[in-house]
Amino acid sequence: MTDSHTSSPDTFSLAIDAFQRFAIAAEQIAATTKRITKAAILGDYFAALSDEDLRLAARYFAGSPFPQFDQRVLQVGGSALMTALLEVSGAEEDTLQVELVQRGDLGDVAASVLPDSVAPTLHLSEVSKGFTSLVETQGNKRKVKRIVQLLQQATPLEAKYLIKLMTGDLRIGLREGAVEDAIARLAQQEVSRIQWVNMLTGDIGETAVLARHNQLDTAQMRLFHPIKFMLASPVDDLDEITRRMPQGFAVEDKYDGIRAQVHIAPNRSDNPLLLHGVMFAGIRVALFSRTLDEITPAFPDLVRPLASMKPDAFGMGAQAGIILDGEIVPFRDDLILPFQDLQKRLGRKTLTDELLQSVPVAFIAYDILYKDGQVLIDSPYEVRQSILESLCLESPMLRRAVSQRFADITALEEEFQAARDRGNEGLMIKQLQSTYKPGKRGKDWLKVKRAIATLDVVITAAEVGTGKRSRFLSDYTFAVRASEDDPTLLNVGKAYSGLTDAEVQELSDWLKAHTIQEFAHGRVRTVEPKIVLEVTFDRVQASKRHKSGYALRFPRILRIRNDKPAAEIDTLETVRQLAAPMGEGDDG
Repeated sequence: MTDSHTSSPDTFSLAIDAFQRFAIAAEQIAATTKRITKAAILGDYFAALSDEDLRLAARYFAGSPFPQFDQRVLQVGGSALMTALLEVSGAEEDTLQVELVQRGDLGDVAASVLPDSVAPTLHLSEVSKGFTSLVETQGNKRKVKRIVQLLQQATPLEAKYLIKLMTGDLRIGLREGAVEDAIARLAQQEVSRIQWVNMLTGDIGETAVLARHNQLDTAQMRLFHPIKFMLASPVDDLDEITRRMPQGFAVEDKYDGIRAQVHIAPNRSDNPLLLHGVMFAGIRVALFSRTLDEITPAFPDLVRPLASMKPDAFGMGAQAGIILDGEIVPFRDDLILPFQDLQKRLGRKTLTDELLQSVPVAFIAYDILYKDGQVLIDSPYEVRQSILESLCLESPMLRRAVSQRFADITALEEEFQAARDRGNEGLMIKQLQSTYKPGKRGKDWLKVKRAIATLDVVITAAEVGTGKRSRFLSDYTFAVRASEDDPTLLNVGKAYSGLTDAEVQELSDWLKAHTIQEFAHGRVRTVEPKIVLEVTFDRVQASKRHKSGYALRFPRILRIRNDKPAAEIDTLETVRQLAAPMGEGDDG
C-alpha cells in the first residue's frame, strides 16, 4: 500500500510491454521538471517496444486511450471511477474522500489504498482491449463493472495510471508536445517534422512508428480528426496594429458564436476506420469544437448544406476533401441573432424539430486549411482567402466571412461600430502574410472586442441554491489559471446569476455526475474543472479569501463556454491587469 514501486529491484526486469513498465516510466517522468530528462526517459522506454506497443504507449503518454481520428470516447465520469475504486479497494467511502482531499487525484488515491498483492501481468495490448470494451459498454452500472474488472488485474501503480488515462490527464507534467519531442530525439529528426506528421495523421502513435522506420515522408493527410485552432491575441491600443502591421492588414467581423472546424469529403467505402462525422448523399461531414470535440450531432441542420457544396470544391480523388475554420452563429433572414438564442441549443441531449426551427444556424467560414490533397496552413493568409473565395459559399446556411483590406487604423473605430451593429462582438485583425499556426496564440491575429470587462473561468466547486433553485447546484465557485505555463487553478469568485432555469438544471446534472468530493451532506461539492464560464463583473478587488489574491465584485455569468477548453481560460496576469485600472478594493 505504497506509491514507491520504482524502488523494487526486479521491476526493470519486467517484459517491456508490461503496463507496469509504462507506469514506472510515468513515475520517473513525474519526478523531474526538466523537459530534456522527460524526453530521454520516454525515448529509452519507446526504444524497446514493438511497433504495436509503441503506437499504444505514445497515445497513452499523450493522454488519450485512442488516436485523434478515432471517434470513440470512454465516457467515464469521476463518480463511476470512485464507485469502482470503492469496490476494488474495500475501503470506506469516508477513507477515500479523506485521501482524495490530501492527494487531489483519484489515480493517486488508488495507488495509496489498493492492496499490493497483485502481480504485474497486464500488458499494453490488454489495457487497449479493456478500453475498447469500456467504450462498447452501455449504462453506468455496466461501465463500473468493466472498470472493476480492469482494476482487479492491476497493481496499485498500474491502477494509478489506468485511472489517470480514463480521466484524460496523466498529470505528470507531460503534454503531447513533449511526446513529439521525445519521438524526434529518438528518430534524430526535427521536432517540426514530427508535429507536421502528427497533424496529418491525427495519431501520435502512428507518427512514432513512421519516425522509427524513417517513413515520415509517406504520411498523408487524414481527414476527420480536428486540427488545433489558431488563436488570436486581444489588443486594446489600436496603435499596436500599426506597429505590428505597417503594410496594411485584413479586417473581419469577430462573430459571437461557436468556433468550429468543418471536415468534408466524399466517403470512401474501402476505409475501415471508425471516423468522426455523418454521411449525407455519399459525403461525410464532421464538425469539431475549439475543444477538439466532435459536435456534429449538435448541429444536424448544417450537415446537408455542408455536404451539398459543389463537388469540385473538394475534388474526387483519393485525397479529396476540405477543412474549413469558422463560426456557427444563430442566423435568420440574413441577420445574426444574439448568442443567447444559440445557447438554447447547446448542451441539449435531444434537439426537437421545433427547437431547430426556432433557432436556425449558419456556418460562416473565415479560413481554409486543406483542399483536395493540399495542406494550406503554411500558405499566406491572402492565398488562403483567395482559395476560400473560389468556393462560392453563398447559401443561407453556409457563408464566407467578408475580409476587407485596410491600409491603416483610421477607419477602424467606424468599422468596429458597424460590426457591433451587425450583431457581432467586434473585429479580427489579420496579418496579410500570416500562416495558420495550429494551437498557437500569437500577434498575427488580433481581436478587438467589446469594452465590457469579462473573464473566461472554470468551475471548481458548486453549491445548492436557494428558493426555486434549492434542488440544484446553482452557485458556482470559479477559478483562473496561475499562468499560461502553470495550469494551477486559483479561485477568484463565485456567481449564481445569469443562467436560465434550463441551463442551471443541465449544469447541475453534469456537476453531480462529475463530483470529486461532497461536503455538508452534498450541499457543497468540488467538481472536475471542465466547465468554462464567461463572467462579467463590477470590478476586481484585492482579497485574502482566495489564494489568487483577488476577487470579482458582483460577478454575473454571461454564458457557458462549451466551445472552450479549460486549458484556454484566462490567467492571473489578466486579472491583475483588470485590477490595476479599477483600483484595489476591500477584502471580498
